[in-house]
Amino acid sequence: QVQLVESGGGLVQAGGSLRLSCAASGLTFRSYAMGWFRQAPGQEREFVAAISWNGGSTDYADSVKGRFTISRDNTKNAGYLQMNSLKPEDTAVYYCAVRLNAYLNGGSRTEGWYGYWGQGTQVTVSS
Repeated sequence: QVQLVESGGGLVQAGGSLRLSCAASGLTFRSYAMGWFRQAPGQEREFVAAISWNGGSTDYADSVKGRFTISRDNTKNAGYLQMNSLKPEDTAVYYCAVRLNAYLNGGSRTEGWYGYWGQGTQVTVSS
């Protein structure tokens, strides 16, 4: 079975950094695009970032561009989200997701574009 497991969340002060990891199993991870979404209390789940199968193409939400970096290591079946200059409004549960296709398009910002999701990891940024 396909399994995605996020880790690396925690509590950090504003301006600090965290690195989230997404470990994938049960699929040929290197063949597929993946992304990160987040959901804060009382808010809809929102797109954060996405990356194509080989990292050749990336996409970021305007709210995180310049601060977050999405990457992947296909030899480890893992994806990452490096988060710098964190703000309190970044507080949310962060989810990784995999699309069973290799490339990014406009749909990569839409939840329904992805077939598999992790359980989420909590990120809390204090002011």
